Amino acid sequence: MRRRFFVEQFSDNTAVIEGDAAHHLSRVLRAQQGQLYELSDGQRVKLGRIEKVSRDRVEFTLLEEIPAHPPTNDVTLLLSVVKFDAFEWAIEKATELGVSTIVPLSAARSEKALLAAAGKRAERWNKILAEASQQSRRVRVPVLRELSQPAQAFTSYASPVKIMLSERPDARPLRQILQAEPPRRQAALAIGPEGGWTDAEFASAHASGFREASLGKLILRTETAVAAALACINYALAD
Repeated sequence: MRRRFFVEQFSDNTAVIEGDAAHHLSRVLRAQQGQLYELSDGQRVKLGRIEKVSRDRVEFTLLEEIPAHPPTNDVTLLLSVVKFDAFEWAIEKATELGVSTIVPLSAARSEKALLAAAGKRAERWNKILAEASQQSRRVRVPVLRELSQPAQAFTSYASPVKIMLSERPDARPLRQILQAEPPRRQAALAIGPEGGWTDAEFASAHASGFREASLGKLILRTETAVAAALACINYALAD
């Protein structure tokens, strides 16, 4: 199976990859003239043949268009900042599971040191999203929003299905909530930090239409909850 890479744009019948991606192609994959790769500009996918390779630039001739399969669902992940190794694993898997937008949350119980450093991680996080998108053969990379306060994020998304994972005993099973929904194509999923949501955050989410949902009696790590919940939502929203 051919590897897929993202380009800024298609220009007539040519495309160029520069920077880290070009370095990966030329030095790690040992790309050579004449090799074929799939290229996406975020809207379309085309077959590209390498014409010229240098350390930080790879030039392609575009040969033909390849059928693109963008996700049919529009899922936004509102994810509280947790320890960066777990957070980065979570956004990588969320990308593979097809989310369209990722919003890091400055939750009340997120570690303050992590929140202070989060603003400097955007470049690294976008690189993780791009690499995961290429690996999973997505047409486009998810949008990474700036760090947001939960109350602000809860009111910013008008998805018809709004779910907030909760450990509270009266939270309904996620399965029940999804089964009760008519067919939808949009959803927003909010996942709290290791210490859980505060009462104020629950109240703010409820006011914005979010419903509490449980993944069961077992306590999951944040990154595990991301993968489990997104898999359930994808199943419920699928054709």
